[in-house]
Amino acid sequence: MWEYTEKTKDHFLNPRNVGVINEPDGIGEVGSLACGDALKLTFKLGKDRRIADAKFQTFGCASAIASSSALTEMMKGLTLEDAGKITNEDIADYLGGLPKEKMHCSVMGRDALEKAITYYRGESEKKVEGEIICECFGVTDLEIKRAVTENALKTIEDVTDYIKAGGGCGKCHEKIQAIIDQQFGGIQILPSMKKKVLTNIQKIKLIEETLIREIQPALAKDGGNIELVDVDGDKVTVKLRGTCATCSKSQITLKNYVETKLRELVSDSLEVQEVN
Repeated sequence: MWEYTEKTKDHFLNPRNVGVINEPDGIGEVGSLACGDALKLTFKLGKDRRIADAKFQTFGCASAIASSSALTEMMKGLTLEDAGKITNEDIADYLGGLPKEKMHCSVMGRDALEKAITYYRGESEKKVEGEIICECFGVTDLEIKRAVTENALKTIEDVTDYIKAGGGCGKCHEKIQAIIDQQFGGIQILPSMKKKVLTNIQKIKLIEETLIREIQPALAKDGGNIELVDVDGDKVTVKLRGTCATCSKSQITLKNYVETKLRELVSDSLEVQEVN
């Protein structure tokens, strides 16, 4: 269960400025329903060229709603120049802090604001630059470098918390590691678990630990969860919960992410199957 501040809870339960401004001066849209988070931000300037009103619509978790609500409150009364200086850390600080696993929600707000200001200025939206590193969430190497540099991220888990990169199939972990190494001089991301012969009790314990530490947090970002049901030899039976239980791509997640992660960190002979 995430630990939320009272201010975060308030902005989630009583969000400010929900909706869309008619004939807005600025529009910024980020994310997608497919990846579990989406935000539309609009603002209107007053006669003094300061932001007179700001509204949002979001599809996402409590942190996404609270972050969007907080951002609209922070923007009001600012010039575009000052609004453009708002960082994701500023949004999180305004709320009294966010769980590190939810920092990507504040990043989404920062990105929507940048796009809205770009729209107002009539500038072309920046084309996707750099190499796509995380294909699951369409995150580039430049976006990862920016997140790592601005927020002093030192682990793959940190990067996933901020911009979701690495939270899907896991194939991009090596490239994310290389980016962090380049910035911080070779800090190791995740402790490598040496493969060894495990007793059944050791295997079950390691599977449980991997589910709790690695897999459940990644699924929780999109409202999903997973529960260990049984371990019989190399057959691991699980039950998907939350959005994962009804997602049309659940079997892809099960095989390409859950099974891959368990084979990587526990035993390469494991097979994962779902129980209804």
